Amino acid sequence: MMMALGLFVFSLKTLPYQDMQQSVSWRHPTSSRVGQRPASQFIGVDNETITLNGVLLPELIGGRFTLFFLRKMADQGMAWPLIEGTGSLFGWFVIDSLNVTKSVFFRDGAARRIEFTLTLKRVDPPKLGGLLGDIVTMVDGL
Repeated sequence: MMMALGLFVFSLKTLPYQDMQQSVSWRHPTSSRVGQRPASQFIGVDNETITLNGVLLPELIGGRFTLFFLRKMADQGMAWPLIEGTGSLFGWFVIDSLNVTKSVFFRDGAARRIEFTLTLKRVDPPKLGGLLGDIVTMVDGL
């Protein structure tokens, strides 16, 4: 297991990613002052995103169903825990975007090569009561 987003497991057989980018920012608004540099105040953490890029070769690794499953998760709009294979918890994330590029086609139009970019956005964790209902809703939706 490379990583898990809720019930979805990233692995060499499902959806292997080749690189992972993490972006975190903090908020420091400023106020103009006469004769001095602007005053800056730290007001907290801003957005955090994780972007996974990879290539599926359905004949060898991964499959078309894995992208369908991720799309259905995104359609639900729910937050899921993101856990690295080492056991590190990144936090709760929603699927912000999924970009797919298909190339090198078979005669029937099926792609031999599928490149993907998955962008996840960190959100506050849901309340426990809502989380259990979300899991049931997600499983029923699939």
